[in-house]
Amino acid sequence: MEQIIKNKIHLSKERRNKIYTFGLVIGLYVLIEILQRTGYLSNLMRGQLVPICAYIVMALSLNLTVGILGELSLGHAGFVSVGAFTGITAATILRNYIHQDWIILMISLLAGGIAAGIIGFLIGIPVLRLRGDYLAIVTLAFGEIVKSLINNFYLGFDGTGLHFSFLSDKLKLAEDGKRILSGPMGATNVPKISTFLAGILLILFCLYFLYRLLGSKMGRAILAMRDNSIAAESVGIHITRYKLTAFVMSAFMAGMGGVLFGMNYASIGASKFNVDLSILLLVFVVLGGLGNLRGSMIAAGLLTILPELLRSLRDYRMLAYSVILILIMLITNNQIIMQFLNQLKSNIRKVYSKTIPSRSRGGERK
Repeated sequence: MEQIIKNKIHLSKERRNKIYTFGLVIGLYVLIEILQRTGYLSNLMRGQLVPICAYIVMALSLNLTVGILGELSLGHAGFVSVGAFTGITAATILRNYIHQDWIILMISLLAGGIAAGIIGFLIGIPVLRLRGDYLAIVTLAFGEIVKSLINNFYLGFDGTGLHFSFLSDKLKLAEDGKRILSGPMGATNVPKISTFLAGILLILFCLYFLYRLLGSKMGRAILAMRDNSIAAESVGIHITRYKLTAFVMSAFMAGMGGVLFGMNYASIGASKFNVDLSILLLVFVVLGGLGNLRGSMIAAGLLTILPELLRSLRDYRMLAYSVILILIMLITNNQIIMQFLNQLKSNIRKVYSKTIPSRSRGGERK
């Protein structure tokens, strides 16, 4: 009987956690819309709304790989760039046939996510056999290779179809042709169709998808592999298949985040998706808590807004991120500090649990 009650309480905590997370996103959206309509939101903050949403989606996708799967990836910017430039290409072509921007954006998000997922599948087959530092080094190299390939890729579109060249600009477009990618210059004349509402809906979709995954048989298998891969394999869990599936899902969401990010600018180059972006996303995940979806969202939002508010200190941003990352790793690996934090958390929970029943009993007496 006690075990059944504990299980019910545990389930209710999980549901409350989901409600808090979804409520936080929706509540912030309503608040920001009110501030925009009343004119209390500055132009600087208004311009940061879509990038913040994109960074949150990227952080959630990386949390699936690093926090939930337990594998260190330093090449996440590669998947983001694949999704971004695929989505930009799809949107530029679709604008000749479809005139509703929201339809173009939806199709572009799917195209970017699928392209990044396919690349994630192809990369994951050999890469996920590695572990630890070796996996981090290979994924880091993958991100730099993708950036280099895009810097040397030229793509255009005219009435006869797509035209591309590599290493040098050999495109021969008709008069009605449009240049999509211009090598080191990146994508120019990008359709700016990303909106704050689309970003919020994409965040809600990713949260719903991840919560459903964690509550499924696959999610429990992934968590079991993270805790002890040998024990998980001994009970029949197919390690490679589940790892690859999670990696592809992470790449798919990263690609959609890249589309949202890329189509917020009139022009964007491959240099935006360098190793600094991969490290920044890792900082979001670590600072917010490994496997903690709500924490990753909050960290992504704060660390995107703060550099803009403290623009005079922007030269020291990456130094500050590095110091924060090192401190968090030192704290989480220090048993004395972790015991103190766990004790503090348990004390707060005890006080909270004593307060709630006393209130409920007081209500019953009344």
